[in-house]
Amino acid sequence: MHTLKRSKLAIFIGLFPALLIYLGIAIVPIGISFYYSLMDWNGIGAKEFAGFDNYVRMFNSDTFWLSVKNNIVIMITGLVGQLPLGLLMALLLNKGLKGSGFFRTVGFMPVVISSVMVSLIWGMIYNTEFGLLNNFLKFVGLESWQQNWLSDPKWSILSISIAYIWQNVGLYMVMFLAALQNIPDEVNEASELDGATGLKRTWFITLPMIRATLMVTIVYSISNSFRVFDLIQVLTGGGPAHQTEVMTIHMYSSAFVNLEYGYGSAVSIMILLFSLVVITIANRLGKEKA
Repeated sequence: MHTLKRSKLAIFIGLFPALLIYLGIAIVPIGISFYYSLMDWNGIGAKEFAGFDNYVRMFNSDTFWLSVKNNIVIMITGLVGQLPLGLLMALLLNKGLKGSGFFRTVGFMPVVISSVMVSLIWGMIYNTEFGLLNNFLKFVGLESWQQNWLSDPKWSILSISIAYIWQNVGLYMVMFLAALQNIPDEVNEASELDGATGLKRTWFITLPMIRATLMVTIVYSISNSFRVFDLIQVLTGGGPAHQTEVMTIHMYSSAFVNLEYGYGSAVSIMILLFSLVVITIANRLGKEKA
């Protein structure tokens, strides 16, 4: 009994510094943000207690709900685009074909370059006058398909979603590839002896073996979609007319452009709550299917 108590005390002492750091960099800022969300404050003058007025204003704001919708679009396109494409790339690279190391490096490169650089690359691709996409459409005789990809409300959020997928798909490729390489060779050999090859082996053998990684990638993709900021800020700044504005852009514009720190803090709290709710739902659905 005494040994058990000493072990628990040693564990607590070992974890206490990390818990203290986590408290300082995560929990305390959340508490401060919630405090500011109850205030009417421009960041300079005196604070005035506003209660939940900032939240009421937020829920009645069409711009806020448009940013929520755009976040949902980014989240869905991320899940539908990044994960299947990342898995497909990992399956191909896992075959050990010639040049797989080169293609693995190229596929992961967009993840490690800065989001500003990614934004500049896709800004040049989407440029109306000299952009690669419109010039390619002109070259193949599809001039009627040319669009103002970033300034047309019908195409802007979809165009950003494609750039977002390209930026992050390499990360999921590497995660899936690591999981695939951890599958014992005996499992693959046994499945081949049983006649399970190609899509059949992928569906019934491979995917169940990497279920844990699948859940991690789903949760990470969801949380990442609520953090997207710099890609959109550089490409469109949330325009045209808020059509590409996500919650992080809405928070930034409110707090640092309009100097409405109380309202911006309220939006930040809602970003946290939305993320927690969606991730919790995804985790529970994953456990039910397990």
